[in-house]
Amino acid sequence: MPFQKLKPEIKTILEDENLSIDHRLSQVCEVLKENIPYYDWVGFYFKNGDKDELKLRSFAGEPTDHTIIPFGKGICGQVAVSNKNFVVPDVKAQNNYIACSIHVKAEIVVPLFLKGENIGQIDIDSHTPDPFSREDEEFLEWVNEKVAEVLKA
Repeated sequence: MPFQKLKPEIKTILEDENLSIDHRLSQVCEVLKENIPYYDWVGFYFKNGDKDELKLRSFAGEPTDHTIIPFGKGICGQVAVSNKNFVVPDVKAQNNYIACSIHVKAEIVVPLFLKGENIGQIDIDSHTPDPFSREDEEFLEWVNEKVAEVLKA
């Protein structure tokens, strides 16, 4: 697992104040997608103002039509309501799954908290069946903590 090796690179990207927040988030998405073989799509969704929906802010991978997701809909929408990580080993087994690509086999979504409030999430799709472990969850929780530090600055 390259997680420990990626941490310094992600910290450096997020701390680069010469780049906009969106540029930094996009770079984090790219680094994760390029360095973890089973991360085929990586994106950050954030609460869309005062609406009960998520809006895609930055991503790496194939473009998606799902730039707005209502709370409760799909895996991302469920995480916006539950405030808990959601690991889906087989997307076909989920009746509330929003299909983004026929190639997606598994998904992991980890909420992003700022001052105790769920303001967004990192969403990862994989073309590999059941690839995500507890290590993935812990690493993505760490990524989100670092993102939150930049957002509150």
